[in-house]
Amino acid sequence: MLSQPIIYALAVLGGYLLGSIPFGVLTTKLAGIDIREVGSGNIGATNVLRTGRKDLALITFLGDTGKGAMAVGIAFAALLSVDIATRQTGMALAGAAAFLGHLFPVWLKFKGGKGVATFLGTLFAAAWPMGLAAGAIWLLVAFTLRISSLSALVAAALIAPVGFLIDQPYPFVLMSLFMAVLIYIRHKDNIKRLLNGTEPKIGKKDKTA
Repeated sequence: MLSQPIIYALAVLGGYLLGSIPFGVLTTKLAGIDIREVGSGNIGATNVLRTGRKDLALITFLGDTGKGAMAVGIAFAALLSVDIATRQTGMALAGAAAFLGHLFPVWLKFKGGKGVATFLGTLFAAAWPMGLAAGAIWLLVAFTLRISSLSALVAAALIAPVGFLIDQPYPFVLMSLFMAVLIYIRHKDNIKRLLNGTEPKIGKKDKTA
């Protein structure tokens, strides 16, 4: 039986490596596009959408969402024999590490995405009520204002309080708070553009695409 520190270390390492897979780069490269030279240079689905290729954006979104969910799922399966507190902590660490891997992937010299899709996938796998709430908030803001970054920022800000109010396990609430803080840090330029009214809307094709 592995000790708790080793269990947690493996959860973090495995989650980080899985989260580091750059689906946006891999997907667009197959189509002859380097997404890092398009629009904002971000490797996430929103920037992929600026190429005009909705199919590539969807594949990127599913890949980035799936790797967060998979990290949590693998941790859950690997920790079935331990107590629930250790299992939930391991799942939260794996999910947080996958999110961190997306933001700072070792394969891309630690220059990754902004983590919104991975944030959603991780939440759905760890605590589906929180994932459902975050997705609903994102969709509501996106459909009304059509600004992806604002949707992400609102969902990130609200999800930890929502998780606390609906009595979700503390490891998952803390995981969501950790991800929310990083989302705000990674969206600092978007926040500046939102404040001066120059943030592009969803579906707008960038001139450099």
